[in-house]
Amino acid sequence: MTGLAYAMGQGGQAAGQGAGGGFTAFIPLILMFVIFYFLLIRPQQKKSKEHRQMITNLKKGDRIVTSGGIYGRITGLDENTLTVEIAEKVRVKLNRGNVSARIQAESGPQT
Repeated sequence: MTGLAYAMGQGGQAAGQGAGGGFTAFIPLILMFVIFYFLLIRPQQKKSKEHRQMITNLKKGDRIVTSGGIYGRITGLDENTLTVEIAEKVRVKLNRGNVSARIQAESGPQT
């Protein structure tokens, strides 16, 4: 009985090995990497690049939203910090990296 199982195991290995057997084993891994690159890595890099570009293009008077959800208007700029007016005569300083988005100009007064 042991001899039969041993013989079956040897035959299975011999049948699995062929010309290029090592490369064909890596094809699914390569395919998975390509899929992950196009579905996860590349879009994240694109989003990060757009965010960096938006942060460098900020200017005085822009309306922004911080990553904490605070809305305000930029009143001063520095290399690494922004001065943001969040209410009348209430100004805070924050790091440029904490800006989540720039808000487009509003068409009318809010109610």
